[in-house]
Amino acid sequence: MTHAAVAKPAVRPLNRIGKFLELIKFSHSIFAMPFALLACFLASKAIGLTWPGWLRLALIVAAMVLARTFAMTFNRLVDRRIDAGNPRTARRPSVTGEISPIFMLGALAISAVGFVAVAWLFDLLLKNPWPLWLAVPVLGWLALYSFTKRFTWLCHFFLGSSLMLAPMSAWVAIVPPRGPVLASQVVVLGLAVLLWTAGFDILYALQDESIDRRDRLFSLPARLGIVPSLWISRSCHLLTVVLLILFGLGWPAWGTTIALSGVYWLGLAMVALLLVIEQWLVKPDDISRINLAFMTVNGLVGIIFAICSIAAIILA
Repeated sequence: MTHAAVAKPAVRPLNRIGKFLELIKFSHSIFAMPFALLACFLASKAIGLTWPGWLRLALIVAAMVLARTFAMTFNRLVDRRIDAGNPRTARRPSVTGEISPIFMLGALAISAVGFVAVAWLFDLLLKNPWPLWLAVPVLGWLALYSFTKRFTWLCHFFLGSSLMLAPMSAWVAIVPPRGPVLASQVVVLGLAVLLWTAGFDILYALQDESIDRRDRLFSLPARLGIVPSLWISRSCHLLTVVLLILFGLGWPAWGTTIALSGVYWLGLAMVALLLVIEQWLVKPDDISRINLAFMTVNGLVGIIFAICSIAAIILA
């Protein structure tokens, strides 16, 4: 192997942050963020606030950004060797050396400390100690996902559970300690996020079916093949719509629930149509449009659903 083959590319300091944000797919924050904001409005309504206030919104957004940065940085750090052996990911900056392990460790520490600090602010400013108590366990759960594809085919659902934490954590952070800890409505929303995420992650994993099988990594496409995995993904998205119907109805009525009407159902209809389009874009004999299905369609799902749901909550 020549020296040129192993030399690390030079990266200007001003470009390194941009490379890092691309590495951790910062733009993919659009998947979980809308549901955290939606839960923020839902929890605020449950405690008698039509508008959660800029402080609560700012803390939720900061916590989400820091938690996701921690999770994705950890994933890229521990998966460097796996990514190096996959032609699809072999040019990632974490593999080529454009973003060093030291840089990633620093980003990991900053995001973890920042997340705990934001959780502490909920206690300091809003008198709610729950976020601080749960901050480290949440970070631990987010980090654990990166190892699941090494030992279980349920890794897609584990990723879903990580995104499920977004609305449920937002609820816990907004509702006072003596309020309803978790109402059924936010649990149903969290389960919908879990299945929606698992469904699109299974589609995304179709790209690496042969590589995962070669490297003995656990994914449903590697275990079952393309066609069965597609049907599992479709089933997940069908159940997602069912759960979102229950969410809109405020059923089952355990704890504080709010029945939604009007604009919510319009938003849900658009989400259902988008999920049908997503599944239609990926076919057993043609997975070339996975990136369109994964990024564009799912980004629209989160944005449209959150906008319509928040509007319905405010008007409820």
